[in-house]
Amino acid sequence: MGCDMKIRQAKQTDAKGIAKVQVDSWKTTYKGIVPDEFLQSMTYESREEKWKEIISSQPVFIAETKDGEIVGFAGGGMERTGKYPDFEGELYAIYILEEFQRKGLGRLLVEAVVEDLKRKNISTMTVQVLAENRSRFFYESLGAKKIDTAEIEIGGKQLTEFVYGWKNINTI
Repeated sequence: MGCDMKIRQAKQTDAKGIAKVQVDSWKTTYKGIVPDEFLQSMTYESREEKWKEIISSQPVFIAETKDGEIVGFAGGGMERTGKYPDFEGELYAIYILEEFQRKGLGRLLVEAVVEDLKRKNISTMTVQVLAENRSRFFYESLGAKKIDTAEIEIGGKQLTEFVYGWKNINTI
């Protein structure tokens, strides 16, 4: 990956770049999985507002090029469903623009979230991923084990999600 990428905590001013990564990566990652109408309805503007809120309430980490272009992001915190008492933390989201995938950025972003969780004395973590999303193999490569299956609805379509867990995030 070279030294031309930097991982850092996001600031409010990064919301626009994060929104662009989210919308663009959803359109490539979920094409043919999530309904087209839903993907087409995602706008940079609406996502930017959402990310401003998220950044003000929880840590988000970004990957940026030396020119300051945001090409990926990840966020995490306390496990949100309450269904997995053995797991305290959760990787909420990680997205990387297609042309920057498979270069080691995903691992660096996950490590940033893990370091943040460890500072909060959290050593376990889950992540939810659509069953049809090939990125689930990335989580498996980082040592995650499938702990559950769930149904979710996106854009009027029922989809299956896999829930993965790490019993010890120190092994990532």
